[in-house]
Amino acid sequence: MNILLIGSGGREHTLAWKMAQSNLCSHLFIAPGNPGTARLGTNVNLKADDISSIKSFCLDHQIELVVVGPEAPLVEGLTDALRAEDTRHIGVIGPSAQGALLEGSKAFAKKFMQKYDIPTAAYLEVSSENLDEGLLFLSSMSSPYVLKADGLAAGKGVLIIDDLATAQNELKAMLNGKFGNASATVVIEQFLSGIEFSVFVLTDGKDYMLLPEAKDYKRIGEGDTGLNTGGMGAVSPVPFVDATLWDKVIEKVVKPTIHGIRQEQMDYVGFVFFGLINVGGDPYVIEYNCRMGDPETEVVIPRIKSDLVALMQDAVSGQLSGASIEVDDQAAATVMLVSGGYPGAIAKGKAIYGLENVSDSIVFHAGTAEQEDQLVTSGGRVMAVTSLDKDFREAIKKSIENAEKIHFDGKYFRRDIGFDL
Repeated sequence: MNILLIGSGGREHTLAWKMAQSNLCSHLFIAPGNPGTARLGTNVNLKADDISSIKSFCLDHQIELVVVGPEAPLVEGLTDALRAEDTRHIGVIGPSAQGALLEGSKAFAKKFMQKYDIPTAAYLEVSSENLDEGLLFLSSMSSPYVLKADGLAAGKGVLIIDDLATAQNELKAMLNGKFGNASATVVIEQFLSGIEFSVFVLTDGKDYMLLPEAKDYKRIGEGDTGLNTGGMGAVSPVPFVDATLWDKVIEKVVKPTIHGIRQEQMDYVGFVFFGLINVGGDPYVIEYNCRMGDPETEVVIPRIKSDLVALMQDAVSGQLSGASIEVDDQAAATVMLVSGGYPGAIAKGKAIYGLENVSDSIVFHAGTAEQEDQLVTSGGRVMAVTSLDKDFREAIKKSIENAEKIHFDGKYFRRDIGFDL
């Protein structure tokens, strides 16, 4: 079948790498893709949010399956557009706009969790109409204070603040447009203390398939210090997720979420990402994502031995209940190489050398471009180096050794991924 993959980052390169291995994939198109995906299929000069052009491309190229990588096109209704009469025959991995609200609106997700008794932090939804109630709610809480922009804010809409007065001022600033329309509503949340991890499922809206879990590292500095980023590395599996915790995740989080999706009659075929925190042996949901994470995808997908396209077909056809998945027993670890200055101001166009020297690791492109036949940097997170080995420590060691072989001006990466495990 002809497949169209939407997106351009490390997540999409990883998905393309896996999907291209499938005998079911006749031709893989990636829109817009990157230099890494260009080696696996055909990059198409379409923006991920150009819904009408994507529809036209699907019809012109007999696309039978669309896989949506990033969240924005889903929240904006790409799946709904493809459900129209002329493209109804095309399978889509990615929920409708209603289903994507689980990520697109923090307040919607909180109400959903409350309705279906899914463990999450206590919260209050605040807008300019109930600002005084929000300020009072903050004063009733103990430090630190968590403020979340309701809408999509490119990963920057969550503030964790130690001082009450600062938190109250930041609440006002968010409601006054600090994150644009995304923070017209703010969710104030109880701070939960524990260790975070991520769980992923593929669902057809009725049943689900559990994928390998992962743990990512957001802070720029070693020891989890400094500013938040899009992710500096990840490992899978997660050593502290034992059978007891897994059972709780499935019974208290995954099953009630899929039940809720079914009860709400959401058109939801695709991935659910559960951002979880282990609090004293119990899982709480920090957030939902309506797609795979990045850089978690770079460690989850390489551990899947089954045909990913076949699993996606099962989801599209509503046959997941009879499907099975084979997962590699080896551990995977990825290390993200980033541009100097990230997550602040960066310089692009730095020449990248040394990829030909990498061995026994997979390099996934995230922010790269071709410039007169020279591979150059084009973003903050440039590429991920993923390795598999008997345990995460050996996998990390291998990834670091290969990260050393890649060179570009200002290159930085964390050498301590997995340090807390």
